[in-house]
Amino acid sequence: MTSLSELKKNSSIEKLTKALAETQKFKEDERFWQPHVDKAGNGFAVIRFLDTPPQDGNDGLPWIHYYAHGFKGPTGLWYIENSLTTLGKDDPASEFNTRLWNTEIESNRKLASKQKRKLNYISNIMVVTDSNNKDNEGKVFLFRYGKKIYDKIKEKLEPNPVFEDEKSVNVFNLWEGMNFKLKIRQVEGYRNYDQSAFDAQSPIASTDEAIEKIWNQCYSLKEYYNSLVFKTYEQLKDRLDKVMGTDGSPAAAGTAEDTSITDDGVDDAMASATEGSTELSDDDELFKRLGKASKE
Repeated sequence: MTSLSELKKNSSIEKLTKALAETQKFKEDERFWQPHVDKAGNGFAVIRFLDTPPQDGNDGLPWIHYYAHGFKGPTGLWYIENSLTTLGKDDPASEFNTRLWNTEIESNRKLASKQKRKLNYISNIMVVTDSNNKDNEGKVFLFRYGKKIYDKIKEKLEPNPVFEDEKSVNVFNLWEGMNFKLKIRQVEGYRNYDQSAFDAQSPIASTDEAIEKIWNQCYSLKEYYNSLVFKTYEQLKDRLDKVMGTDGSPAAAGTAEDTSITDDGVDDAMASATEGSTELSDDDELFKRLGKASKE
């Protein structure tokens, strides 16, 4: 037990300010890989999407998804929250944007568009080429990406039937999948992934033993999903009102500045990977219909 005299001797503002600084530091989740971009916003890397983690079982998928909002209100405060629409529930920010849109006022519709929810996907990947950090090459990470990259995955899993020369390819397959050339460009102030593309089919390693070693390094996606925090409708509504500085009326919020987060839904601020508990929502049936690669 600390005595009063010891407290008097050791109590200092330096100790408290140091602790405060440590508390305020953003702790990066080292499980995630981030592509590097130069000052012009351009970047390149080669990655390989990995199959369902072994710990997630036969009913798992090689991706999870969730919706989140990230925008700055006229008060200068940020609204960065996971959306209840992920769970199939009503969400105050989505409702607010719907009311803005339904006013048919152009400025309100632009604001609603900028404040719309972002769709985030997370998969396990192996980094094949990372010129910015060679130490990452050959290692397994989690990778957060948006709908544009997901659409490229879907195009391979389920190609347009009009293109008869294209066959369905499970890009997550450890034997018959494809490396993904991630090409990042800065176009009109936004990250653009249009030039990214899958390479030819190839095994991820030369032997089954090497493939299994890579696969066993995957992180559980179910576990990550269950760690996401989804606040109650009332908590989100209170935060939204504070950020907008209003009672939630569309007309009053229509003058908010253009400061939304617009990085294809992959901004770290929207990750919200903190302790919590939810049930895994129904995910895309596409991968299950195509059939998963055997892990035997």
